Amino acid sequence: MNYENLVFLGTSHIAKQSLDAVKKRIEEEKPHIIALELDRKRLHALMSKTQGKIDLKIIKHIGLKGFLFSLLGAWAERKLGKIVGVAPGSEMKQAVRIAKRENIKLALIDQDIEITLRRLSKELTWKEKWNFLADLIKAVFTRNKEIEFDLTTVPDKKVIGKLISRLKERYPNIYKVLIEERNHVIADNINKLMNLNKDKKILVILGAGHIDDVVELLKEPTISFSFNIGQNNNI
Repeated sequence: MNYENLVFLGTSHIAKQSLDAVKKRIEEEKPHIIALELDRKRLHALMSKTQGKIDLKIIKHIGLKGFLFSLLGAWAERKLGKIVGVAPGSEMKQAVRIAKRENIKLALIDQDIEITLRRLSKELTWKEKWNFLADLIKAVFTRNKEIEFDLTTVPDKKVIGKLISRLKERYPNIYKVLIEERNHVIADNINKLMNLNKDKKILVILGAGHIDDVVELLKEPTISFSFNIGQNNNI
């Protein structure tokens, strides 16, 4: 998808297709800037040799619920990654490595992960926790999948729409914090990046589920919603 001086690439964080697409799109577009769905802390963790190490001290910053959710989410991603043979976030690591090799500027456009997890600790309800437990048990003991798609590829818009609708229905606050609020922050950061680099081509690499809403937000006259005030993520 293209919008003004932006080129959007939607990815799945554990799909081999995304690895190939990142390499191909950078080669074809030759962007001046690559904007990634990362913040500084997640970039450091992703590129670190000690990735996956648990720091219990972070609980006081993000809250217990946010901490437990991050552990469970990371475990699920690693589990799925082993199934398809691609480590979570591999497409982002590939983009970083290519950018460094080709001397392409990187911009980190996501919200600080600690802010996101603090918000999650605050907003997560008991109903959503029970729903999660019920869905987990159902996934373990039944083989029927409500939504079928290939983990090795990026889901199409129809599948993404079904997944997001399901998330909204079962986990409205998780959707609000992990998708809706972050979309506003991402759009806000992209808007600032565009205004500062109007003559530059910017390749934006995002999870496919974010792209349509982020583009719609960019088309709005003003963008003022942000939990990420004062953070400079250009590197």
